Amino acid sequence: PSMAQEAAPVLLVVLTRLVSSTWHEGSGYYMESHTNEVYVEESPSEPALDYRRVPQWCATLNIHRGDATCYSSRGSSYRSSLGTRCELSCTRGYRLVGPSAVQCLPNRHWSGMAYCRQIRCHVLPAVLRGSYVCSAGVQMDSRCDYTCLPGYQLEGDRSRICMEDGRWSGSEPICVDLEPPKIRCPDSRERIAEPGKLTATVYWDPPRVKDSADGIIKRVMLRGPEPGSEFPEGEHVIRYTAYDQAYNRASCKFSIRIQVRRCPILKPPQNGYISCTSDGNNYGATCEYLCDGGYERQGTSLRVCQSTQQWTGSQPLCTPMQINTDVNSAASLLDQFNEKRRLFIISAPDPSNRYYKMQISMLQQAACGLDLRHVTIIELVGQPPHEVGRIREHQLSLGIIEELRQFLHLTRSHFNAVLLDKAGTDRERYIAPVSPDELFVFIDTYLLSEREAARWAQSGDPCE
Repeated sequence: PSMAQEAAPVLLVVLTRLVSSTWHEGSGYYMESHTNEVYVEESPSEPALDYRRVPQWCATLNIHRGDATCYSSRGSSYRSSLGTRCELSCTRGYRLVGPSAVQCLPNRHWSGMAYCRQIRCHVLPAVLRGSYVCSAGVQMDSRCDYTCLPGYQLEGDRSRICMEDGRWSGSEPICVDLEPPKIRCPDSRERIAEPGKLTATVYWDPPRVKDSADGIIKRVMLRGPEPGSEFPEGEHVIRYTAYDQAYNRASCKFSIRIQVRRCPILKPPQNGYISCTSDGNNYGATCEYLCDGGYERQGTSLRVCQSTQQWTGSQPLCTPMQINTDVNSAASLLDQFNEKRRLFIISAPDPSNRYYKMQISMLQQAACGLDLRHVTIIELVGQPPHEVGRIREHQLSLGIIEELRQFLHLTRSHFNAVLLDKAGTDRERYIAPVSPDELFVFIDTYLLSEREAARWAQSGDPCE
């Protein structure tokens, strides 16, 4: 009986700590509850057993999500006898909290308590302009794959794994805008120059620009003329460059080709020339045919270059001026030269006058320069009734000779000469022979019209 009292049975209640976790998908948070081991000693109600003969001395070890490997001097059957030592471990994905080894003590308690806690990593932070999807939340071996929004590219680790130490592998990636915007220029185009011009006004819509990331275009730059500008003949390249918020850029270009419709180049008529507007043979250009002094135009005076690239009308001719000496008055004779020729009228008392012969000789040697300057020579020589008046081979009547002398104040007593411009105005008088060079300088300086001066400057002196 006394032995039974000393060895009164003790009831040891072991409540093993249980770990249960609740994972809230997508939130990055979890809740963890634990059940701790509790040991309760109760008063003995029955006689105690002889612990030297009873193999179970401490409570049987049960580790949730773990394992206990025990060693006893009495053999493998004695997993909880006095003095038994047990090494504790957890299954994969769990971490041991507490001592890694315990021993069964004489007080029927194990030397320590331990439990297995699930290994978890911290919740990954959200990714700006991106997201991630994890295979098993924040548990160990969970793999989180990162993706970016359309238009953005991932820089850094594309995946991260929750490791055994509770940390994520790699580092946090970022989503950056590396993709240039999309830009589309207008189509290339061809235009015909406007009538009478070598240019065309061209309009176009601005390019279509779109950013694949945030949709924001920072700036669009134009290299080239603005829409609505006038473009000259030829091909012109227009370039646009667009920048997004990340200063990625994209460019596009298109061409504008201006065509000038042209007619065949007109040739000037013999003994004449052409005066044209615009560029001379482009669509809408007008060309006027003009004859040299002493020549008259036969045919159309104007021709126009049409859109069909053909000229209107046909080429006229410049024929020698017909001088009619069979007129009733000197005024009628002079009118024939109005706006056409300048007149150099020479008067001499007789054909043997040395001034007269000298003057005629010099003028004969300068025939090209005289014709170039539209100068016609009229000779009044001798005394009545044998006085002679002539224009080249054309003979003048005595009545016309007399009227010319009176009208121009030319005396028969000595050599004298007068120069008339194309309007019939007396511009210069001479009482001695004048050299062709002196005569030409005076005409070139004072009597040439703007058109004559321009043509002279363009063609030079063909008589040289």
